[in-house]
Amino acid sequence: MAAGVDGGKLPFDLAPVTVVTGHYGAGKTNFALNLALDAAAAGRRVALADLDVVNPYFRSCEYRELLEGAGVRLIAPVFGHAGTSLDVPSITGEVAVAAEAAYRDDGGRTALIVDAGGDDVGATALARFAPAIKAGPHAMLYVVNAFRNLTQEPADAVEVLREIEAKSHLEATAVVGNSHLQGETYMGHVAESVPYTQAVAAMAGLPVACITMPIQAIRRENTGSTAPEDIPNGYAVKVYVRPPWS
Repeated sequence: MAAGVDGGKLPFDLAPVTVVTGHYGAGKTNFALNLALDAAAAGRRVALADLDVVNPYFRSCEYRELLEGAGVRLIAPVFGHAGTSLDVPSITGEVAVAAEAAYRDDGGRTALIVDAGGDDVGATALARFAPAIKAGPHAMLYVVNAFRNLTQEPADAVEVLREIEAKSHLEATAVVGNSHLQGETYMGHVAESVPYTQAVAAMAGLPVACITMPIQAIRRENTGSTAPEDIPNGYAVKVYVRPPWS
């Protein structure tokens, strides 16, 4: 059964600290936003840390109003507030503090989600916080998109993952299938991408955490041949992040 066909339901048990990483353009930020918002809707005390100091266009900090309106605390690079694309490589120590707070909460109600920069370059910034993240039960989710031209072969995606792990000093715990074609995504595309995601996970020796399904695609094809229930570990997501030129 697909999780959250109408949105708002977490697709898996959320670790106290969850790192979201992957190749440029895989959709890490949109996935992290959905995860944070759904966790907050489920009653968790959520902080979302934007560690992407590389890409000026797709950053969690550009969605401050959305996040804070839902009760999610945003931790962002200095000057990385909504409305600016200024690339300031200064990352606040609040990330380590938030990780410690999540690990101290025996009730499991506090969660930190980290939206890391793409590839090994973005993972270098993440390495600063690796000791704090590894101090407790955490997850590092590797987001893949079958339609990205540089990682269309599963082996290429695994190679990127290994580079990220080496630079971040963290190991991935699961793969997230987030294959999409922006606004042209149909449920058929999602179904087509499932074997790719499974192949990446198998080659990396990891489980598949979930496979995202844009809610717009679900609604567009509510009478189509591919139903949400046909997608294994399906997770319905809203599309918040769009290219500035769209």
